Amino acid sequence: MVSERARPLPPDERRASLIAAAIPLISEHGLKVTTKQIAQAAGVAEGTIFRVFTDKTELVQAAINSAFDPEQTLSELGAIDLDLPLHERCLAITTVLQGRLVAVFKIMIAMRMAPGQPKYRPKYGSAPPEKPGPPGYPGPRIDPKTEEIAAEILRLLAPDRDRLTRPIEEVAHLFRLLTFSGSHPFISDGQVLTAEQITSTILDGVRRRDEEPDHGGSRC
Repeated sequence: MVSERARPLPPDERRASLIAAAIPLISEHGLKVTTKQIAQAAGVAEGTIFRVFTDKTELVQAAINSAFDPEQTLSELGAIDLDLPLHERCLAITTVLQGRLVAVFKIMIAMRMAPGQPKYRPKYGSAPPEKPGPPGYPGPRIDPKTEEIAAEILRLLAPDRDRLTRPIEEVAHLFRLLTFSGSHPFISDGQVLTAEQITSTILDGVRRRDEEPDHGGSRC
């Protein structure tokens, strides 16, 4: 079914509309997606695409850049209410993180974004990529946006730091680690964890509350 034709838009808005339409199609079809499919999803004539993008390659690259851009994640984390109870706040954090990861993983799998396929690498921000260093070089520094996401998680955990058995830095790391691994369809053996499962595991563990550790260790 062809969507209703969209009203004329300024070029920037038209680009954004086409990118939004392309992302779920790329997640489903990968490089097999056609400009006709994207145009139909956006409600425009196929030729409209080529008024704002030079070709399909440029549109696909722009869609990947948008999907990988962490700005939306930062915005959603920033909107989480600090007055929410701890469990609900952590559930909201996990839901935001998982939403982005699932979208990214779908595109990576559909596009087969593996070593040796550099054409459609995600690119966002204005900083140039670091050049490889000499042997023994520890590698590029952590992306600033990744650090901002980590800082947002710490901010959201901070009001309840005294209720946690581990430092909030460690708890934040556990949330990110379990959300990443539990949201990847291959790492999770096809049994992707829900945001509730991830949150409950981090906050409550898997030990029954009437049992205490007998090894002297602490639990998260």
